[in-house]
Amino acid sequence: MKSIHSNLTFQVILAIIIGICVGTYFPEFASTAKLISQGFINLISMLIAPIIFFTIVLGIAHMGDMKKVGRVGGKALLYFEIVSTIAIAVGLIVANVLKPGAGVVAKAGSDATKIAGYAEQAKDMNWAEFFLHIIPHNVIAAFAEGNILQILLFAILFGYGLNKLGGEGTSVLNAFDKISKVLFKIMKVIMRLAPIGAFGGMAYSIGTHGLQSILGMAKLMGSVYLTCILFIFVVLNGICRYYNFSLWAYLKFIRQEILIVLGTSSSESALPSMMQKMETIGCDKSVVGLVIPTGYSFNLDGTAIYLAMAVIFLCQVFHVDLSIGQQITVLGVLMVTSKGAAGVTGSGFIVLVSTLTALKIMPIEHISILIGVDRFMSEARAITNVIGNGVATIVIAKSENQFDQAKYLKAIQPARIEKNEEG
Repeated sequence: MKSIHSNLTFQVILAIIIGICVGTYFPEFASTAKLISQGFINLISMLIAPIIFFTIVLGIAHMGDMKKVGRVGGKALLYFEIVSTIAIAVGLIVANVLKPGAGVVAKAGSDATKIAGYAEQAKDMNWAEFFLHIIPHNVIAAFAEGNILQILLFAILFGYGLNKLGGEGTSVLNAFDKISKVLFKIMKVIMRLAPIGAFGGMAYSIGTHGLQSILGMAKLMGSVYLTCILFIFVVLNGICRYYNFSLWAYLKFIRQEILIVLGTSSSESALPSMMQKMETIGCDKSVVGLVIPTGYSFNLDGTAIYLAMAVIFLCQVFHVDLSIGQQITVLGVLMVTSKGAAGVTGSGFIVLVSTLTALKIMPIEHISILIGVDRFMSEARAITNVIGNGVATIVIAKSENQFDQAKYLKAIQPARIEKNEEG
């Protein structure tokens, strides 16, 4: 039996615990811890662009019917919009019921420099330009900057061209397939460093903000985490049941990715391994290549929940009463602004500023009271985003009959399968 000490899940959990202790008792280590965490995220980030490109190209080139590509993409976007809207609605309802902002002493006006920076970035978020920006003016720059949506578009077009070559493109496909396998081998090596990355991320968070900042905003943090849990085990579980697969089995299968996201506060750190896991669990490569990368910009359930709750929280703190009609307006605005958040830590905060700017219900400076604990709520957002994207991939694959049930059963019940084979 494999020793528990060599189990990656155990190592990541232990690293997170050690990181919390180091951050608490040695806060001066925070700057070094940030470098450690960022180093691990950079190692993952360098693989994201090529893995997405080769996965999509290979999937589309082997798909045959190009109409299916458009159908899968359309289904994915429709699913994203419906489920993320449900997430926003859940966030608004829970925030109104629990009232996390009631009784909180407002301290607006602090961290003015940071708020000005976020506001400046938010001003640049022109949504027409956001969608136009999906078309890269320079493919090399798209890869250099790691722009997921631009790489996604180019990969779809490249896959289409390769698909139309037919037999002439066989040698290119074989070469791409080998390169893809090499990239995933590299990823396996990097993932062994996940405990170090998780340790650095947690030590930095605790060392920088301290446990005291958590206690002061415990009600908001608890409300966000509770809402994310409710969304996962009620809404996503309902979707899983409807499509006949187990949420628990799926969560157990991606437990390492969940823990890595918990430690690093970035859903981006799990993107390459999630793509591989979704193929292993039975989803077709072409579906994985289209749904997972697109979901990182358009299916951010955890971010949508946080944004909805943060807006209501701030209104409660600063005694801004919103009518039902105004809250429906908030939902409508968030349906648009929440799509601009990326998988990197902190982007949700920028989108929150842009949302409040669009709503014009309070001074932007009021957002400063969230800065101290935003990092700690980032874990809840990122984990929910990752889980939601995986569920979306399985749902789209099943709806397209591109899901291998035998691979799914082998992935979630390896011990039972092996026992049956031995018998």
